[in-house]
Amino acid sequence: MARQNAPPILLVEDDRAIATVISAALEDEGFVIRHCFSIAERDAALAEASFAVMVTDVLLEDGDGLASLDAVRAAVPAMPVIVLSAQNTLDTAVRASDSEAFEYFPKPFDLDQLVQAVGKAAGASARRGPDAGTQENETPGSDGEGLPLVGRSQAMQGVYRMIARVLRNDLTVLVTGESGTGKELVAEAIHQLGSRSTGPFVAVNTAAIPSDLIESELFGHEKGAFTGAIAQAIGKFEQANGGTLFLDEIGDMPSEAQTRLLRALQSGRIRRVGGRQEIAVSVRIIAATNRDLVPLIEQGAFREDLYYRLNVVPIQLPPLRDRREDIEVLAQHFLAQAVEDGLPRRRLSADALVMLEARQWRGNVRELRNVIYRLALMAQGEVIDPAAISEIVGAETAPASVPVANAEPGLAGALDRWLASEDPPEGLLHAQAIAAFEKPLIEHALKRTRGNQLRAAKLLGINRNTLRKRIVELGVEPERFARSV
Repeated sequence: MARQNAPPILLVEDDRAIATVISAALEDEGFVIRHCFSIAERDAALAEASFAVMVTDVLLEDGDGLASLDAVRAAVPAMPVIVLSAQNTLDTAVRASDSEAFEYFPKPFDLDQLVQAVGKAAGASARRGPDAGTQENETPGSDGEGLPLVGRSQAMQGVYRMIARVLRNDLTVLVTGESGTGKELVAEAIHQLGSRSTGPFVAVNTAAIPSDLIESELFGHEKGAFTGAIAQAIGKFEQANGGTLFLDEIGDMPSEAQTRLLRALQSGRIRRVGGRQEIAVSVRIIAATNRDLVPLIEQGAFREDLYYRLNVVPIQLPPLRDRREDIEVLAQHFLAQAVEDGLPRRRLSADALVMLEARQWRGNVRELRNVIYRLALMAQGEVIDPAAISEIVGAETAPASVPVANAEPGLAGALDRWLASEDPPEGLLHAQAIAAFEKPLIEHALKRTRGNQLRAAKLLGINRNTLRKRIVELGVEPERFARSV
């Protein structure tokens, strides 16, 4: 049943299957939906009627739905816009943020979350009224070039959305993740794309500074403050004034320095070691750690009040093993970087890429970059193949298989046999098992639907874009099933 007096929702989506699913979900909540496929149809609809919310895809049949939002803003400044996109990059998330989108959802998205967002947006639209204008904020500029983070995996989408959300404010950010996942790159992205991009970006590895010098490094010191202080020194806080201070490995900071850091964060003022004058500084703080701070708090090694002061906006970076679909694009990115750094131009064979995707990558993206550079330097031919990887980097060997006794029948038995032959390492069991069983499941659906991907997606209960993506990633050949009976 439609909501009483509710203006319709404008859905701009050129994928008919996705539009059908979204429309049905919103209609179940009482919304009236008007669906169009293109920018031209969108503009015609906006000229004819008013809408509570617009939900739009980015890539449409006649152009970029995000790039053309300025005209929509000028015509209907009070209408909230929710952006959907299969271009799951940091650039797209930032562009959505720059356009002042009410919310951004990378595909595939959680349908319930989208419905909730539309409801909130419709409520905000009703409160603002039809004559309200957009907020006049200074938008951080970015042309999308040279962004430091690479990858389009689902695991990275939450990271991109959180980065986009902190660009217009100075909230303190705590980046967590294993060593080598790119925590400093997140800090650089927030700085480069945010309002402090014209100020300095100062990075400090607190674990690399001797404990008796860390306060001097952070806050500076006056001449004669301690033995060896032969001149006044400006600390990292003052160096970063007007910009961003990145405190890496914050979990290893000595307790005395933690106290002074907390005081500086609370007051916005610092005092050099040996000094008497307090100095006002305007610095955005981004901290990072590869350690779990909660146990350190329980052990008394990290101040609880400092933790809450730093953990205003948490961003968790996934390990590379949880975003294996990004390995190809990362490898290509590093091969291109290697050429810029003077190394020979190389390319990976398909089998070499499969081999790289199967590795454990305990050093995460940093290890992958180092391996790619080593391969670019030492490979004999233009094409890097599995033999080159084995010779230069070394092959990872799986543990010896264990016989399975009394294996159960059906799926449980198949799982037992697969585990015995593969024995995935800790942390990879779920991902590798899903990949192993997903391919035959997709092939079964394609066989039943004679290669019709739309019907196969419906049979599986996933959207068509997700099916297409998995077909490519798993190496499924749908044309084989078009001839199936």
